[in-house]
Amino acid sequence: MLTFPNDAKLLICGQLTDGADHVPILDKFSTKPCGVVHIPSRVQVRETVVRMHRAHLADRLSPYERGQILERAAGEVAARAEHLVDMLQREAGFTRSDALGEINRTVDTLKLSAIEARLLTGDVVPFGGAPGQKNRFGLTIRVPVGIACAITPFNAPLNTVAHKVGPALAGGNAIIIKPSLHTPSPSNFLAEALIAAGLPPDLIAVLHGGGEVVRWIAEEPLVNFFAFTGSTEVGGIIQGYAGLRRTQMELGSIACTYIGDDADLDAALPKVVAAAYRKAGQVCTSIQLLMVHQARLAEVGERLRPLVEAIAYGDPRDPKTGMGPVISLESAERIERWIAEAEAAGARRLVGGPRRGAVVPPTLLEGVSASTPLGCREVFGPVMSLVPVRSLDDAIARINSTPYGLAAGLFTNRIDDAVKAAFALRVGNVFINETSSSRVDLMPYGGSKDSGFGREGPRHAVREMTEERLVSWTV
Repeated sequence: MLTFPNDAKLLICGQLTDGADHVPILDKFSTKPCGVVHIPSRVQVRETVVRMHRAHLADRLSPYERGQILERAAGEVAARAEHLVDMLQREAGFTRSDALGEINRTVDTLKLSAIEARLLTGDVVPFGGAPGQKNRFGLTIRVPVGIACAITPFNAPLNTVAHKVGPALAGGNAIIIKPSLHTPSPSNFLAEALIAAGLPPDLIAVLHGGGEVVRWIAEEPLVNFFAFTGSTEVGGIIQGYAGLRRTQMELGSIACTYIGDDADLDAALPKVVAAAYRKAGQVCTSIQLLMVHQARLAEVGERLRPLVEAIAYGDPRDPKTGMGPVISLESAERIERWIAEAEAAGARRLVGGPRRGAVVPPTLLEGVSASTPLGCREVFGPVMSLVPVRSLDDAIARINSTPYGLAAGLFTNRIDDAVKAAFALRVGNVFINETSSSRVDLMPYGGSKDSGFGREGPRHAVREMTEERLVSWTV
């Protein structure tokens, strides 16, 4: 029976273990302590890796068995949804709607990973097509990389973990989870759910901590792969630690969506509002810059205002609340400061109000200068800015001018504009008549430029986390 303690201990080879130190977990709405999270010692990190390496060498799970474990773990998550809602409201500040969305997507991600565990295969190599190779045959097989390390963020503390853990296990690896200190408990839950579903305990561990713990894990040569979601700056540090070891990086973004002069606003604007303010704007593809053809700018602003004003914000436990707090008081204060800087440089606030603790009201601005932080840095908060553009070409140029390239949305009914955007935008994901934040868990997902490399989505990630090996023979 899975438990739901307030304290997040280390999970090492199936045992909840005290760390060498601990720090408080804060309720994100009240900003008061609601538990503690344990931090390992350097010795605990090393001993964990050594034990997991031995266990991985001895692992005899078949692809079918891996699939069964992942399916059963999906059932564990679904069966405990109400407990998880409370956990996510407390540690992540999610509303009930955001929490249920996170839980349901996690179930899907684990089920997709179960399918990929059973379907993972290589290719036949046509040696006979080369001169002198008439009697030679060959194929490729996919083999595990070994121990993978998942370094995960606070804004999707269950599903992003599943997107790394599920494919890692589907590919036959062992996995270390290093979650955000803001939201440690969902990782413990998921690891315990997998063990309850039949995963050998030595194949999974949860090591909480900050940058020092990441460095300690990276100093262990038996860790073979790093999957990271977070800022570009931290991603660069982890890539430096990894050296020649393989990595998958989903990094920072300034997410943009374009509304063309022919767009269907009835269809577009509700999607825009949902994409900008769900999870208090703390999604790497949340719309930060809404680029609007200047012919529609006044109409878009007029129609958006009541939609944004209608979002109830505050205590995420209140069933009427549509948007909760950001992850910390420090983040809320930074966002408030960036709004003030934008206004001092000439921006106008169409919707928004004063910060209340860690709650920043849904904010809509226009006239934001590209030289202010809101115009050129990732805000990661509930702030969207209207940006007038003269054409799709202007929007493409503005999007491509940033160092980031994760995702972009485009609302238009012109097929030629849609095709132009698909080929011209230097981003990993282009969504036509959807926003930049329209991810589906089975699709390939990742960025270009400073937004990272490699792809999530179980079918694609399981190949990132396995190696291709050629086998050939002559008769």
